[in-house]
Amino acid sequence: MNILDKIIAFKEKEVAERKSLYPTSLLEKSIYFPSETVSLSQYLKREDKVGIIAEIKRKSPSKGMIHEYVSIEQTSISYMQSGASALSILTDTEFFGGKNEDLTMARKFNYCPILRKDFTIDEYQIIEAKSIGADAILLIAAVLTPKRLEQLAQFAKGLGLEVLMEVHDGDELKSHLNDHLDVVGVNNRDLKTFNVDVETSIRLVSAIPGAFVKISESGISAPETVVKLKKHGYQGFLIGEHFMSHSRPGAACGEFIQKIIKLQQG
Repeated sequence: MNILDKIIAFKEKEVAERKSLYPTSLLEKSIYFPSETVSLSQYLKREDKVGIIAEIKRKSPSKGMIHEYVSIEQTSISYMQSGASALSILTDTEFFGGKNEDLTMARKFNYCPILRKDFTIDEYQIIEAKSIGADAILLIAAVLTPKRLEQLAQFAKGLGLEVLMEVHDGDELKSHLNDHLDVVGVNNRDLKTFNVDVETSIRLVSAIPGAFVKISESGISAPETVVKLKKHGYQGFLIGEHFMSHSRPGAACGEFIQKIIKLQQG
């Protein structure tokens, strides 16, 4: 089994357990469940921002522990004060060291789009995402059939959540596109080998229809890369590891954004 297979196998057991512990009737009583969501796609189009989706994650299967004792409150606020367009919060515990409470904490202190970054395979997780304060969910083409991904996307839209579909190659993009998506992300990291190649985004950009907001994910560590990807048509850039490897992720994010602005001004 590759790492992605291991994650999904674990996630299936985890979801079954959570369903028995926290029934949907309980999740729907959350104060966030009836709340209006903030549009991720609209924030990524804002001309006063540069499109950075700043991510909070403590660890990853490829890098191990990155920032074990991160303050969700402090980091989320400083990300937004630094000029980020949105937040991405890892809620997977087993492989990424996150938890649902991290996203709720970020929601409490920030009015901005928050992406729940997890491995969504079941409608239950989408109800859960809404109940903890998320505005958007991630659906990964590599772990879902085209029909299943479309079903989950349609379900999410019914709850007012936006949908980011993540692909790794042209085949996934071609087979999984559907009308219920808001954002299409190209992950430059192969989730089976964890090799990273930013050129993946450049190769696939022309195949993404203009109706969708386009984002590039993983392996972005230089402002010059963002400027290059913008010229190819990308509007959003999901960055986590590069910021989280600093003692003050928010400050690192702010410096990164300022460099992008200077480069764009020429």
